[in-house]
Amino acid sequence: MRTILHADMDAFYAAIEQRDDPALRGKPVVVGGLGPRSVVCTASYEARPFGVRSAMPMALARRRCPQAIVIEPRMEHYAAVSAQVQAVFESFTPLVEPLSLDEAFLDVTDSRALFGDGESIARKLKDAVHEATGLTVSVGVASSKFVAKVASDLRKPDGLVVVPPGGEVAFLQPLPVGRLWGAGPRAQDVARAHGLHTIGALAALTGDQLVALFGEALGRHFWQLARAIDERAVVPDHEAQSISHETTFARDLHREDDCLGILLELSEAVGRRLRRAGLAGGTVRLKLRYGDFTTVLRQKKVVPPTDDDLAIHRIAKVLFTATRDPRRSVRLLGVGVAALAPPAGPRQGELFTPGKSADLLRAVDAIRARFGADKLKRGATR
Repeated sequence: MRTILHADMDAFYAAIEQRDDPALRGKPVVVGGLGPRSVVCTASYEARPFGVRSAMPMALARRRCPQAIVIEPRMEHYAAVSAQVQAVFESFTPLVEPLSLDEAFLDVTDSRALFGDGESIARKLKDAVHEATGLTVSVGVASSKFVAKVASDLRKPDGLVVVPPGGEVAFLQPLPVGRLWGAGPRAQDVARAHGLHTIGALAALTGDQLVALFGEALGRHFWQLARAIDERAVVPDHEAQSISHETTFARDLHREDDCLGILLELSEAVGRRLRRAGLAGGTVRLKLRYGDFTTVLRQKKVVPPTDDDLAIHRIAKVLFTATRDPRRSVRLLGVGVAALAPPAGPRQGELFTPGKSADLLRAVDAIRARFGADKLKRGATR
């Protein structure tokens, strides 16, 4: 059974403006142009009770909410924040399918052994997005893209809706027909004219009956969706540019040994994902955040590219010891790799370092995938 997440940033453009300018917080903010043909890009949640919505003509939005603060879009800035969000998504799975700057599908089926079940992953993802950007994201969790998409929209903002496996049809039944993909105003009018107000009402009809009402293509499409049938895969539109893991501590760390142990665990997690994806990293990155939220990023090339946990950890350790200020406490640590490429062919082993064979690494990966990432640890992490 697949585990699919649909993550949708809350009022993304407006939320960025409110984050960047505290004077805008709690006020109706509308992002869009001021020309005669301009439309609303995003409206903050304070503007929405006045009936202001995305894609609405700006002139109409200003009539409905005269007190709204209208801000010209800063698309380059929004794209930069979107890249931060995307990096968070890719820290959970390489299978990320962006739909726009502010939403994406994630297939986390193979991430469950590392991060927990779908709900646990969604909560961790929400926390990670807020930690990285100061923004909130609503997440739907389900076994298909369609159901996850519907779920993410039900409890905005900052929502989390989980549809358990086997409960998809029951979840959809009471929802209005307009929740179906492709059910525009005309299709909804047809449904209402025949007394069909909910997805469950459509699901009670046969495929032929739906075709008679909506036509061949739309009728067959509604027949499948109303029964929660959606086998489409999450398809990334580009290969992952980096793989990383990071953790924020409940209490700041002060001892170097504690930090190095965490770096080893993070390096192992990165190595597992590299091997699962059939990739090796040519650059190792360290992220270090102190207790005062000062963040330091460092990186170092590795030749040849590697997927070995200990090789990644050795470089992360060098970066950490060269960077860390021992007078300051550590709030967050992260390890990542970039410059991804298929692993090189057979190569000379290292003479003075405890190299591990590919067979051993695969065996360790298999044990952790079956029994959990915490069931097998290196002695140095204990």
